[in-house]
Amino acid sequence: MSSAQKDPRSWTRKLHRSKWLIGYGIVLNVGIVALILANDTESEAPVRMEVFQRNPLAERVNSIHDYHSLVMVALMLLRCYWKSGDIAKILNELMDLQWRHFRHYPLEDCCSFDDFVLHRGLSVVLELFSMLVMELGMSPNYSPQLFLGTTGLCVMVLVVLLGASHFHLAVVYIYRCVWIVNRELLRFANQLAEGETVESCEVDRLLSLYSRLLELNHRLAGNYDYQMVMVMVSFLAANVLGIYYYIIFSISLHKEMNAILLFIVPQAMIINMYDFWLAIAVCDLAERTGRKTSTILKLFNDIENMDISLERSISDFALFCSHQRFRFRHCGLFYVNYEMGFRMAITSFLYLLFLIQFDFSNL
Repeated sequence: MSSAQKDPRSWTRKLHRSKWLIGYGIVLNVGIVALILANDTESEAPVRMEVFQRNPLAERVNSIHDYHSLVMVALMLLRCYWKSGDIAKILNELMDLQWRHFRHYPLEDCCSFDDFVLHRGLSVVLELFSMLVMELGMSPNYSPQLFLGTTGLCVMVLVVLLGASHFHLAVVYIYRCVWIVNRELLRFANQLAEGETVESCEVDRLLSLYSRLLELNHRLAGNYDYQMVMVMVSFLAANVLGIYYYIIFSISLHKEMNAILLFIVPQAMIINMYDFWLAIAVCDLAERTGRKTSTILKLFNDIENMDISLERSISDFALFCSHQRFRFRHCGLFYVNYEMGFRMAITSFLYLLFLIQFDFSNL
């Protein structure tokens, strides 16, 4: 998508899809992948060669993971290009909502919004740092080929991380809007409890905003579900393989504790898990904030002598919330929240146990 343009009708900055930029992006990414494949020195690293010679299964699993990573990058980029028009419409609608209804609310009031944006930026930097440490720390013989391959790999990782960040930042932006709606409902409940009046049209306006945000949430999840599933699976698979290689290197090869065992491998696994859990946390945050709306609406049940039209508006809002919720269901298979994140982490650990049991004779 190209740079933003001014639209005088809605007083917001609009994004539009540029076919030239999409074509440029495809050519650029194909060139980066070709650069990585032409300068691949992974198999020449002494540490990896030693592990693969000791355990052929490790080499086969590593090849499968490399193939999965390549397919993940290709599918993620192609789907983003394919859905770029829909994504631009979603982002434009979010900006329009911000300008028309939420621009008078300072960002500083929603602390979780700022915290997550900072954590998201930090995770991208840490992932790039981890990639550099892994590639350069495990390859003692530096060469131009190594630096070219590492540069291309870091650029490709950055592309994937920024693609995932687009989804996460849009989700946290929707969360902030829902948080503002909840705060307005809570303010209305306090006003009624103190004997002040509240117009039913204000509640209807919040219901309209809530319904629009829920629609944008479903559309956003539908455009990014396959990409986010592949990214989360990639993080978990990398950790499973990292622990598997760690066991082979330290136990099977009887290596003493060095920089690889003490720092390089552990830091990669910790950063991967941090990034994975951040992806879970933002979806759970939006889901919990949506559930709070129903809790706040129950406060109006304790208010007596409410205007009939206002009571009808509150009932419509509560009925809508009981049937429509902020949830993220990827590929129609599972909801993304803390419970599912914990299950995915446990499942990856079980896969590690299965892998160790299957290859126990070679360890």
